[in-house]
Amino acid sequence: MKLLILGGTAWLGYHTAQAAAAGGHLVTCAARGTSGTPPSGIRFHQTDRDADDGLAGLATEHWDAVIDVSRQPGQVRRAVRDLSAVSDFYLFVSTGNVYAGQSGHGQDEDASLLAPLASDIMETMESYGPAKVACEQAVTSGFGVSNRAIVRSGLIGGPGDTSGRSGYWPLRFAHPADAGGRVLVPDAGTQPTQLIDVRDLAQWLVELAREQKPGVFNAGGEQMPLGRHLETAAAVAQEAAAGNEAAASVPAQEAWLLGQGVHEWSGPRSLPLWLADPQWHGMNARSNLRAAQAGLSLRPLAETLADTLAWEEAAGVDRPRGAGLTREEEQELLGRLDEAAALADTKGKTKQGKTKGPLERSPYAENG
Repeated sequence: MKLLILGGTAWLGYHTAQAAAAGGHLVTCAARGTSGTPPSGIRFHQTDRDADDGLAGLATEHWDAVIDVSRQPGQVRRAVRDLSAVSDFYLFVSTGNVYAGQSGHGQDEDASLLAPLASDIMETMESYGPAKVACEQAVTSGFGVSNRAIVRSGLIGGPGDTSGRSGYWPLRFAHPADAGGRVLVPDAGTQPTQLIDVRDLAQWLVELAREQKPGVFNAGGEQMPLGRHLETAAAVAQEAAAGNEAAASVPAQEAWLLGQGVHEWSGPRSLPLWLADPQWHGMNARSNLRAAQAGLSLRPLAETLADTLAWEEAAGVDRPRGAGLTREEEQELLGRLDEAAALADTKGKTKQGKTKGPLERSPYAENG
């Protein structure tokens, strides 16, 4: 097919362009190029989509399919306006953040959505979900339900994940901050996680576009408790360590972590993937049945984490990252946890060794 990718220089777009070229398709990437360059050998159309005529040079060609990863409603509205007459199919990559509720487990694509953003410009990430809703509506309005696909992606991970969310845990288990090989983890083992490999998502986007398969799809990974995700990360790290002593998880209660200023999910001073508020657990437990029926294939989580660990190590073990605790932060927190445990142990021993006075004795002690 003759495929136009609106993007193609950043992470998901780059992998999508790479997968399409590997499949023998004729690929053009249209972007500013500030995030990087597309894969070698792919036609690159440098343009600014914020300009009203930014896609005018591409509206004179016919496209079998268009793949768009934008989050800006104005960019998508202009693309639909300019390309609807010359394109057979439009695939828009959206997000699970479009849903109005994030608490229910197993919700599918028919769940209620947020109200769309009225503006053409998403100013902050607080408007990310509403902006994507507006983009979805623009695509459906311009191409109709039979000539478009909406792919609502969940958390994406894998090699190249600069957010640090998918790389933090295998890297930390492979290189513990603690001299004793301990790794601080949240005591939230049953919380759901759902990570999709960027390469699996990219390959499937190309196939959906090639087949021009319409629909709305949740593109999420396998649902897995956080505890099993962490066990997988530890096993991957141990295998990569070639026989070195395995790191040991040290669970900390969620309330204690929050009290110590540890953040959830991502960002500085965080424990990635952890969500203390159950009202958000559903974002990692959405049904991906429709996507699976439409051909989405998922590799094992261990493969994703192993490849991400290799990429993280190549990028530099001690470089700053977008998520997680620094080595110094984790060492300090483990020290505080040790102090709290020692204090509790001392109080327990004091209480056990104390001689009870008359008023402290149980009235049932002498009677068994």
